[in-house]
Amino acid sequence: MFQKFLLVLKSIGRKWFLIFILIILLIFLFNPELAIWMTIITLLLYLASFIPNLFFSNRFTRYIKKFHSVEDKDLARKFKKPLRVIQERLFELSQNQEKKYWIIIYLNKQYIVYNKEVVDKFKELYNDGYGEKEILENLESFGIKTRAEIKAITEILVKYNKLENREVSVKEFRNEKTFK
Repeated sequence: MFQKFLLVLKSIGRKWFLIFILIILLIFLFNPELAIWMTIITLLLYLASFIPNLFFSNRFTRYIKKFHSVEDKDLARKFKKPLRVIQERLFELSQNQEKKYWIIIYLNKQYIVYNKEVVDKFKELYNDGYGEKEILENLESFGIKTRAEIKAITEILVKYNKLENREVSVKEFRNEKTFK
């Protein structure tokens, strides 16, 4: 019995807008002024429903800027939201990374966010001629664990033209390092 009641509430919840329009139209036939006031109040409530989402977005972006690297699972735990919701938000953010200082990569069915400090250090090491192995060794303290992450970061930075040409090639860097 309780399950059926919940099912009815969910189906009404999905169609509340249509039902409400019908009610307003019926009220408009009898009392147009009341229908207009109900419409104005409904629109205000509808606009107010976006406010929590704006607060979440601001908190979310502030939080991901704080840490060197953050995985989607950690974000879901912190914000007490389903992983799917966090991944959708990260997907939206990952589509517009051109002007952002941080980057978001998708690797092994999870999103990882790296802040500005990690990206700047990565660019510095990359331009100095470090290879993937050396970059990984230098950035392990920033939360980068695998060479696949290094490759994904490189791909994202190249995709959005955030990576300049190397000043020293990897081969030259290794030769210089060997002969010192």
